[in-house]
Amino acid sequence: MSTTRTASADTPPRPALEPAKPGLLARPVSGAFAGAAPRRKRPGVNRRRQFSLLIVRGDGERVLRFNFPRPAAIGVGVALAVIVSITGILVGDWLKLRELTREAVTFSEQIQQQRATINAFNRRVVELRQEVSGWRELHAKIWEPLGPELAPTAARDRGIGGGTLTSDGAPARLSPVEELNRLGDSVKEQTDSLRALERLMARAGRMLASLPTRWPVRGSVNSEYGTRQSPWQEGREFHSGIDIRAGSGTPIYAPAAGTVVHAGIAQDYGTAIVLDHGQDIRSLYGHLSKVSVQPGQRVVRGTVIGYTGNTGRSSGPHLHYEIMVKGQAVNPRAYLWD
Repeated sequence: MSTTRTASADTPPRPALEPAKPGLLARPVSGAFAGAAPRRKRPGVNRRRQFSLLIVRGDGERVLRFNFPRPAAIGVGVALAVIVSITGILVGDWLKLRELTREAVTFSEQIQQQRATINAFNRRVVELRQEVSGWRELHAKIWEPLGPELAPTAARDRGIGGGTLTSDGAPARLSPVEELNRLGDSVKEQTDSLRALERLMARAGRMLASLPTRWPVRGSVNSEYGTRQSPWQEGREFHSGIDIRAGSGTPIYAPAAGTVVHAGIAQDYGTAIVLDHGQDIRSLYGHLSKVSVQPGQRVVRGTVIGYTGNTGRSSGPHLHYEIMVKGQAVNPRAYLWD
């Protein structure tokens, strides 16, 4: 007959957090207890609907255990995941913002440098415009003696003026693009004027090169161009050239490029040379002792064409130098620049 031990009401219930004895968990079930009915679960507690948090020591001894309802644990996990995600997003945004801040500082420095460069550029453009305006005045002075018909068409037809005022009456400040466009227009205008002047100077240079501007020989002038006392008879006579003092045999140089028209005897001039320089201009060299060119020969400036002497109607060695324009004798000093 078995006896059943009944717990008295004074015996305290076993705490829920008290761990089971290891010996009991490891002891095999045998004997009369093998077929015994299992212990009933405590009413009101569903282990599957709870999560437990165990805090243990290093030796495996449990210290604390916390039980959480399943919905609360899931809610806490979701909240932690959301917090971690938001924190990660905020950290990423902060890192991007820091990088953008660094780039903004760099861009700000570059903008300051570019602004300073633009201001310097604007000042330089204004200075260049003033300089170009000075060119315009200089070109006008150059073209003035030549007459308005020779001036470039752009310089004659582009007579404009006026300015732009702001609402407060002050002169309007042009933008850099407008300043640059105006400068480009002014430079183009002056370029056209310079090209026209270059073409004119090229023609003038060819014309000047054909003028007998060089002294054929170096020496003092014994007799000037014009009316003089005749050395051969009483009274005065017209002298159509100048007599340049030079010893016999002095080389005579062509004062400009030309073609030999005459080289030989020429009545009162004795042995003489006549050069045709074009533009209806000719030069005559009289009283020579010797010629070194032939009719039809082309000579350049500085070519030795003959030598001084005392031939023809002459009172001593010298060079009679004469210039004729359209067959009419003119004063040679008007052409002697060199």
